[in-house]
Amino acid sequence: MDWLNQFLFGFFPYLCMIAFFLGSWARFDRSQFSWRSQSSQFLNRHQLVWASNLFHIGILGLFVGHFVGLLTPPSWQHALGLSVKEHQWMAIVFGGIFALLGAIGGLGLIVRRVFNLRVRRTSKPTDMFILFFIYFQLWLGIVGIPVSVANSDGTYMLVLSEWCRNIMTFQPGSAALVQDVPWIYKLHLVAGMTLFLLVPFTRMVHVWSAPIWFIARPAWQIVRRNANIAKEGV
Repeated sequence: MDWLNQFLFGFFPYLCMIAFFLGSWARFDRSQFSWRSQSSQFLNRHQLVWASNLFHIGILGLFVGHFVGLLTPPSWQHALGLSVKEHQWMAIVFGGIFALLGAIGGLGLIVRRVFNLRVRRTSKPTDMFILFFIYFQLWLGIVGIPVSVANSDGTYMLVLSEWCRNIMTFQPGSAALVQDVPWIYKLHLVAGMTLFLLVPFTRMVHVWSAPIWFIARPAWQIVRRNANIAKEGV
């Protein structure tokens, strides 16, 4: 099955990149009205708040962890005094924590969207599909933790990190690097790449417009008006 490995880990990553960037640009250019998260908070706020917060904290933590962990060259880690084994254990511990947070929040969102009649009636098929798909991806990562613990010397961490950097820098022969990687890692990689492929066609497109700047916004400006002046204005 060398051809399948070559396709999934040599060509598929670039197909996903093209779809992610060009598809997102095309949707913004042609359908800006659909460029939103389509929140259903007004239909059922209480359950959404805790579930959505846990889910997004977990997802954002995992994204940052994967981005930094996979793209940071080993030489940089060694310069910081971090060994490969320590790097892997950090990934296991923190990845496990954020994955569990995301899974708990994701379960709350699934229960809400499936069993709340008003929310279900306003949901599109793609809303249900992408939520279940992300939840499936979270559990692939959780199921892979025992495999990482059993191979805690960091060998697979180095292989996956090198593959990711090679893909991002357009190096040839990347697929051969993951030929002998355990299937759970391969499935996790494919599902992760597929998420980027799906972004332009689902509500996940709102990741481009996430109000990260809102965290560092200045304090609210409170305006007080004199009652007499207000009456004169009337």
